[in-house]
Amino acid sequence: MKALRVLVVGCGNMGASHAVAYQLLDGFEICGIVSTGQSKEVLNERLGGGYPLFDNYVEALQTTKPDAVCISTYPDTHESFALMALAQGCHVFVEKPIADTVAGAKRVAEAAKVANKKVVVGYILRVHPSWERFIAESQNLGKPLVMRMNLNQQSHGNMWTVHRNLMKSLSPIVDCGVHYIDVMCQMTRSKPLQVSAIGARLTNDIPADNYNYGQLQIRFEDGSVGWYEAGWGPMMSETAFFVKDVIGPKGCVSIVAKEAGGTGQSDNVDAHTKTESLRVHHAALNENDEFVQADTWINLTDEPDHQELCNREQRYFLKAIVEDLDLTEHLQDAVNSLQIAFACDESVRTGNVVVLS
Repeated sequence: MKALRVLVVGCGNMGASHAVAYQLLDGFEICGIVSTGQSKEVLNERLGGGYPLFDNYVEALQTTKPDAVCISTYPDTHESFALMALAQGCHVFVEKPIADTVAGAKRVAEAAKVANKKVVVGYILRVHPSWERFIAESQNLGKPLVMRMNLNQQSHGNMWTVHRNLMKSLSPIVDCGVHYIDVMCQMTRSKPLQVSAIGARLTNDIPADNYNYGQLQIRFEDGSVGWYEAGWGPMMSETAFFVKDVIGPKGCVSIVAKEAGGTGQSDNVDAHTKTESLRVHHAALNENDEFVQADTWINLTDEPDHQELCNREQRYFLKAIVEDLDLTEHLQDAVNSLQIAFACDESVRTGNVVVLS
């Protein structure tokens, strides 16, 4: 099969990792690199040089005429960039969230259907075997589920710059929360009914109408409830920043990441997807109300690093194109998790519980 020519748009942490994946994998060929700053030169040098560089996305799209576009820019450009690519007949890989509004996310999903092109959204945990096992183990616990997750990042240096830029358009519980809302929806496969959320603005370094700490709660139709917390900034505490566990009538399952959950790791992108091991607790008691079975430890051997996860995302993108996979459910899930996240954002800003339609 002839290699798919892909235009890489955005050269930050995720964009650079996806570009490395395209260079590593058979089936892709980078035809251009786009960024508004110097990051494209840095990435080009990292890749060995020789790739066409562009400051302007529209110009790059028209000049290179790619088969596919990889969008890893800030969220406020995701919708427009994806729509332009689809209109030109390109397949699209777009980092989460799919858009910076629910209406925009729906427009991208509909445009993909009309163009008959593949759109894959970068939900990196969906290609992580340990998170797949985490979700599978949670479904053995009975219903309802209690899902407790957080990711507070004591960001500084370049990561604080990235977070400040992200907060020009989105809050942490939208940008980061869509990952974990998506996980909760996979665990329950139940309709979310309502959300409530709180937030706080802990710095003057971000827009006056945004907040850098947020906590959300979701209630599902099957009685399950989910909690997620996200905070960004140099003031954030690293105490219990890495909580990932699920409780059900039959017990609980928890991610135990001793290294990734340790001091100094909250700002490390590689650590955010680490699982290391799962601890499964069994709730069954005997006639003396003592536990029948000791906790089970599942030590996970397939523990891909951040780059390998990006490689797997791009293998899936290639598979979706080559094998003509039906991505209807994939896009519906992306829209759904974003809709829930924005409902949580609304709850923070209004102080009200938001009922989901």
